[in-house]
Amino acid sequence: MRILITGATGLVGSAISALCMEKGHEVFYLTTSKDKISGTPNYKGFYWNPSENEIDTSCFQGVDAIINLAGSSVSRRWTSSYKQVIRDSRVNSLDTLFTGLKRSGEKVASLVSASAIGYYPSSLTNYYEEDTHETAASFLGEVVRDWEQAADQFTALEMQVAKVRIGLVLSMDGGALPEMVKPVRYYAGAAFGSGEQWQSWIHINDLASVFLHLLENEFSGIYNGVAPNPVTQNKLIQGIAGVLGKPLLLPNIPKWAVEALLGEMSSVLLESQRVSSKKIEASGYHFIYPNLLPALKDLINEKGQLREELAS
Repeated sequence: MRILITGATGLVGSAISALCMEKGHEVFYLTTSKDKISGTPNYKGFYWNPSENEIDTSCFQGVDAIINLAGSSVSRRWTSSYKQVIRDSRVNSLDTLFTGLKRSGEKVASLVSASAIGYYPSSLTNYYEEDTHETAASFLGEVVRDWEQAADQFTALEMQVAKVRIGLVLSMDGGALPEMVKPVRYYAGAAFGSGEQWQSWIHINDLASVFLHLLENEFSGIYNGVAPNPVTQNKLIQGIAGVLGKPLLLPNIPKWAVEALLGEMSSVLLESQRVSSKKIEASGYHFIYPNLLPALKDLINEKGQLREELAS
């Protein structure tokens, strides 16, 4: 199978690309950097610039499916201008893919697009499944709605469209986990706010496998990209401390301090979404890491500690 991937060099995209090639699939990828274009037999790059609606339409030649992961990081302070970048990077990428695919005349069977659990309102008590109609009245809630609507336009090309609402991705190669591990390792770890907010997490290997599972089976619809057993942020930090064998000496960082430091972006750390994985499991996917502690032990012990030893 030939798969076109956007965001292929990012945290999730790198894991998905590696899994695709491990399973014998050929990867085409789009990049905004001409320096990142390579042409190895199973991994070939093409240039695009979604902000200008530019795309090399030869990227669609012989492609069976598209995985869309394009989007600027939300882990930067949300100025008015950067909030526009967050939204536009997601919507413009899908619009550019859509117009480019139409122009190419190629027929592609399916699209699996990233989305986010920021779609769901913050709640300490609700348990969210994919058919939840209530959406978050927040900036991220608005972004996710626009993002998913942009993905839906591909149904007009008679494609199967699946959207993966991704939770907290656990990886030692990037994202939030290394930033959580570092202070705990040096006796400065603490949860944010009350610590009772739910963290619907997923191991990077499971997330990559979920994307491939949906693509290979040509499933459509919305799927939550989270592990079966979410935890509170207190439990997450305690789990990291337990794996590292470090005590937690500091009290939780007060909500007001987080808000003062990060502004509106503090919602990423303080909001709570307890999200169900039942639908993806019912589709036949079996999680490699359904529970937090084995996931943390795999990532921190085998990768985090080894990396620290090599650096010393």
